[in-house]
Amino acid sequence: MTSDFEAQLRSASLRVTRPRLAALAALRDHPHVDTDTVIALVRADNPTVSHQTVYDALRAFTEAGLVRRIQPAGATARYESRVGDNHHHVVCRSCGAIADVACAVGPAPCLTASDDHGFVVDEAEVVYWGTCPGCATERRATDPRSSEGNR
Repeated sequence: MTSDFEAQLRSASLRVTRPRLAALAALRDHPHVDTDTVIALVRADNPTVSHQTVYDALRAFTEAGLVRRIQPAGATARYESRVGDNHHHVVCRSCGAIADVACAVGPAPCLTASDDHGFVVDEAEVVYWGTCPGCATERRATDPRSSEGNR
């Protein structure tokens, strides 16, 4: 897999470095992670890598289109290596878990704006909000009202 990462970096005209390879591996293995998590994952094998090196790598990856930066309202920025397919996200209001959702309908950009105000729209970003299955189960288990309707 390292050779795939090397090829990705070279195709984006980015230098191949151990911290960059480690960051790409972290993003592949842990979708929707925040910067602090990427730093911790990179430092697990490369303890001397600076915060700035990881920040710079994430910025370079994002600018080159190798990763996507997402930031749902009220949440910290997250990064993912799934790019180029115009997918969306579902976010748990309780725990902040994020999952990928295939395009809502139709061809990219998935949704047609009711009024594009003259813009040439090339992407639509949709975030679905709700409660993940784990939090919903926990809520039902701890909420006495959830069993009242069953009497």
